[in-house]
Amino acid sequence: MKSSTELRALLRSIDHKGYPAYKSLGGSYQFDRYLLSIDHVQGDPFASPSSLHVEVLQREAGFPANYFDRDYVRVALQDFLTRRMEEQFAAYNFKAKGSGKSGLLAISRCGQEVLERSACQIAPNKIILCFHVGFPAFGRTINAGELEKILFDFLPKCVENSCFLRNLDSRKVKACIDLAEDQEAVRQYLKEHKMVAFVANGAVLPRKSGVSDLPMKDSVPFVSPASMEVCIPLPHAGEKKGMGIRQGITLIVGGGYHGKSTLLEALQMGVYNHILGDGREYVITDDSAVKLRAEDGRSIRQTDISLFIKDLPNKKDTRCFSTEDASGSTSQAAGVIEGIEAGARLFLIDEDTSATNFMVRDEFMQQVVSRNKEPITPFLERARDLYEKAGVSTVLVAGSSGAFFYIADKILQMDCYKPVDITERVKKLCEEHTSPRIKAPDFLLPDFRRVLQKGFQGFGNGGPSAVRQGSGNSSLSAGRQESRNGGPSAGREGHEVSAKIKTFGRDSFSIDKKTVDLHYVEQLADAEQTSALAHLLCYAIGLQDGRRTVQQIVALVNDTLEKKGWEPFCSSYVPCGLARPRIQELYACLDRFRG
Repeated sequence: MKSSTELRALLRSIDHKGYPAYKSLGGSYQFDRYLLSIDHVQGDPFASPSSLHVEVLQREAGFPANYFDRDYVRVALQDFLTRRMEEQFAAYNFKAKGSGKSGLLAISRCGQEVLERSACQIAPNKIILCFHVGFPAFGRTINAGELEKILFDFLPKCVENSCFLRNLDSRKVKACIDLAEDQEAVRQYLKEHKMVAFVANGAVLPRKSGVSDLPMKDSVPFVSPASMEVCIPLPHAGEKKGMGIRQGITLIVGGGYHGKSTLLEALQMGVYNHILGDGREYVITDDSAVKLRAEDGRSIRQTDISLFIKDLPNKKDTRCFSTEDASGSTSQAAGVIEGIEAGARLFLIDEDTSATNFMVRDEFMQQVVSRNKEPITPFLERARDLYEKAGVSTVLVAGSSGAFFYIADKILQMDCYKPVDITERVKKLCEEHTSPRIKAPDFLLPDFRRVLQKGFQGFGNGGPSAVRQGSGNSSLSAGRQESRNGGPSAGREGHEVSAKIKTFGRDSFSIDKKTVDLHYVEQLADAEQTSALAHLLCYAIGLQDGRRTVQQIVALVNDTLEKKGWEPFCSSYVPCGLARPRIQELYACLDRFRG
């Protein structure tokens, strides 16, 4: 470790030299109140910016232990500090001049959800903030004076105003921690009272626009039907009233543009906590919930979909089904089974994005096409058993078929964005009509012993057990990121090879030109989660041995992330720009990988 004085001397010694001389700055430097590490230096001023991090000792930062001694408050504080650093960087971004990305100061741009990110990591003894800096140059000639301005003038001010409690608004910090504790209290209440979701009275569900996740102004606030209202005691906000959705089958109906899908979209993102002012702070959903939809063209690997599809005309075995081009119904059937394998306790379904023949078959159609000629058992006939025998509840938005009324435990009608409990009235109407077939025989879940085979095509003889970090093309300001990164750095298994990762915003990434399309994995909240999934997938492939099941490998990956953080999934340093996905998205990633 060197001193900040030595860093200043190094900078002045390389001034006006060729850009590669910046590489000599790599290492750690002790400043008065923090440690600065230069982890990776960009190849030229037009390449992805350099990666740096600072470490501040907890005894200097001054945060009380109860602000980071539990995971959910620690993540909330990390999120708060990341947002604070982003605000500070905004005041100095590109104030140092030069060509290309010279003068860039960037850290993760946080959305409305509170996510665990590599940008800020809090340990019992220190706080680590990772970020990017564009090292200044004129052309490809080093401008050390401008970098000196960044590292010795701009950065110290940003760190002082972001990492030390005495320089922060203590009321805002406490409000952040209090909200996290209240949100956790709601989640615990749901578990204890056999509920799957809660929507607080006064919640703002509509978003500003299709490209903005901010709350819509002047929207209708949510108000629970009296029959579904619960009152949850919270440690800081007092009693919070709102709609509690109980385990079982809940149906949401109503006319077009009355708020059915808006409610479902709020529920699907309720698996994450939201920041104060979002409007959905107290829209809380079982954190294992999976949004299901049809996904034409996706790949399916060795999945037992016989619960829904069997006796195909081509005699293909649906107990171990694979395809590179799934139909809508087949993809949704696989989604149900994969969701159960991933531990989902709640399915969220919108009829608008579902395959009609997978969801329901009316009586007239069954008369025209007899059952022995139809290989699909519709979801309508399996939903009740999924709850009663597998413990998986369903919240379903429906608008075209009344058959779902017969299986619902609770029926909500959205009327001008206001929910109305119409269960009793609809059940009386059901008694006046002939009931459709709502149960199918032979309910048997798969054993979930799918094995990740050793030697994925395109990865050498044993899959990438290590992937190396390079300069690549990764930029926080760009939607496309490229690197050589990920893979276990210790306890390696299989044949060690290198794999090239590219990420393309939130929707997809590729490993050695093999694309993983996550466009329809709708509960991914941030492109940084997609980047993290690429690294986690590389690590998971490195664990393949021909014996471990998918469940065992995902458990190993998740356990490693839980206990050791980001470091095992990276090579020489932990980069800014990763956000932790849920275990359900990791399963979705593995299931869609075409390697």
